[in-house]
Amino acid sequence: MSASVGLQDIILARLRGSDAVAALVGQKIYDGVPTTAAYPYVSLGATDLRLDDADCVSGREETVQIDCWSQDNARLWPCKALVDSVVRALVKEGGDADEIPDGFVLEFRLELARVFLDADAKTAHGVVQVTAIVEEID
Repeated sequence: MSASVGLQDIILARLRGSDAVAALVGQKIYDGVPTTAAYPYVSLGATDLRLDDADCVSGREETVQIDCWSQDNARLWPCKALVDSVVRALVKEGGDADEIPDGFVLEFRLELARVFLDADAKTAHGVVQVTAIVEEID
């Protein structure tokens, strides 16, 4: 398994294990949204990777986008509440590193949280981007 897949597994586990996220979307957290998905839900988006090797330590910074979706009479606040719950589920203060195959996720850093109305003028779209600092074991 790759470090990127292990990181995605941690993100999914944190989102699915969050009472705040579950209260808003249940278990509707997708990597590949089904055509029958009902609002609100969370989906995984784009990722970017930057190698960050140091003395005798292989590392990476991987930025992951999590998309939050709602439709509630063109209101943004339901999506804002979902974005806030996703941020809290992923960006925890302190704590131990999360183990992944061939490495450890040392921390999550919030890069961006944004909510806007999509072009259809009824779907609220939230974007959360977090960067994971990963130490890889060679």
